[in-house]
Amino acid sequence: MQHNPGFLKLVNDAKANVKETDVAGYKQMLARGETPVLVDTREDNEFAAGHVKGAVHLSRGIIERDIETKYPDKATPFVLYCGGGFRSALVAENLGKMGYTNAISLDGGWKALKESGLPLE
Repeated sequence: MQHNPGFLKLVNDAKANVKETDVAGYKQMLARGETPVLVDTREDNEFAAGHVKGAVHLSRGIIERDIETKYPDKATPFVLYCGGGFRSALVAENLGKMGYTNAISLDGGWKALKESGLPLE
């Protein structure tokens, strides 16, 4: 997908301020016994078309509104994914501004997760 320059600037600024991992890093977290909440930040129709088994769906449009009710502990570890790692970086940055200290954006997003061997629904 060809993204607009203004959007790319926002994403690049966010990526400079957030933690990121890739699928291999996420799998290493799981292998170490870590249990981050895997959050799909894509739109409803994207989630319905397929997602990682067990992922929580909080789309970019509502996550900032609902996250404190669903996960009030600001130290909750999150791995956030979207289609390719752009929207999830924006979400991770916003969660950081809200006081969440362990929000990680998954670089590569759904595109990478589909090829990861992780169970999908």
